[in-house]
Amino acid sequence: MSLALSRGEKCPITFTVNGVAKNVSVYPMERLLDVLRRDLALTGTKEGCGEGECGSCSVVLDGVLVNSCLIPARQASGTSVVTIEGLAVHGDLHPVQQAFLDCGGAQCGICTPGMILATVELLRKNPAPTTEEIREGLSGNLCRCTGYLQIFRAVAEAARGIVPR
Repeated sequence: MSLALSRGEKCPITFTVNGVAKNVSVYPMERLLDVLRRDLALTGTKEGCGEGECGSCSVVLDGVLVNSCLIPARQASGTSVVTIEGLAVHGDLHPVQQAFLDCGGAQCGICTPGMILATVELLRKNPAPTTEEIREGLSGNLCRCTGYLQIFRAVAEAARGIVPR
């Protein structure tokens, strides 16, 4: 580690966020979550537990669903990140977002962005999941409001293509 970094000075990183190249300066161990929310004003990504247990801060990093509270921002240098804000196209909600609205899968909103991104990734890998596969696919995301029934229904509806894109 360079002397400058050991003193906690900021370093520049470049990465793509929701399809747009971004350049920011970050502290060596600053979390990706904080850079997204504070520096890039992408506040859809939420902090729930700050320990990687709840999934509220989930983003897709180079095609992999990750907890942004556990990722040092410097690790995101040169990568592609998709946040909840990156799903809608020209103001039209992504089918999964619409299914969550239609099925009442969103309550307080803290878990919703992570649940939606986890659902998008689940359906990308498995377009027709069983109920058990839906439960397993969302197992890294906690909700304290809905009791999960509406969330599971939203995933099933999105998988069936009930909500057009």
